[in-house]
Amino acid sequence: MIISSTDLQNNFGKYLMLAAQEDIVITRNGLEIAKLTSIKESATGYTNVSDRYHEKAPEYSYLGKKASFDEFLHLQQSSDERYEYIDGEIYLVALPKTAHQIVITELFGFYNFFQETNCTPMVAPYDIELGRTTENINIVQPDIMIICDLDDYYKGVPSLVVEVLSKSTRKKDLIKKLDLYMSCGVSEYWIVNPDNKEVTVYLFEDLNICDSATYKNNAVVQSFVFSG
Repeated sequence: MIISSTDLQNNFGKYLMLAAQEDIVITRNGLEIAKLTSIKESATGYTNVSDRYHEKAPEYSYLGKKASFDEFLHLQQSSDERYEYIDGEIYLVALPKTAHQIVITELFGFYNFFQETNCTPMVAPYDIELGRTTENINIVQPDIMIICDLDDYYKGVPSLVVEVLSKSTRKKDLIKKLDLYMSCGVSEYWIVNPDNKEVTVYLFEDLNICDSATYKNNAVVQSFVFSG
């Protein structure tokens, strides 16, 4: 499939889903400039989930074959490692590096904004359960999330989610998690890139990208959802 860059920008959610089925070539002024394609993960050769968690992967990484939600829960309860479960696949989340934690510390300064409101900022590790359908349940641990309906056994959807990019998480945060958050009712998604000092903010409505903005260097990031 060949589309223009303007068409991609206006219908990113639709083409993101179509990219799972076929490559999408993006053109600008009639010239091919990029390709949107699915990530094909290679199997590791593990025969079952219980074997996988004994392997200490060095970074955020796909662990291998598809697993059921029950298998994921068993793994999660049997290990001290951090895991996420996205579309039937298990990912090991490694300990964050210093640059990542500096960004989280600086961003969490907006905690003061939510004082005396019904919304609560939370940081990882904190499991968020997101269901594409009743059968497709996902568990993720966003770096920062704003929750406006918090309870002891939270099963809701955060209003705002922040992910800080690293080399090992870039593809998941930019593609897989963006699609998951958009499809499951998150209103706003911030992607923070410490390497080039950029923050991109996406506003989701009707399971699609309604608006977006990118802030660079010393620009002040503005939320679409939370005015001020």
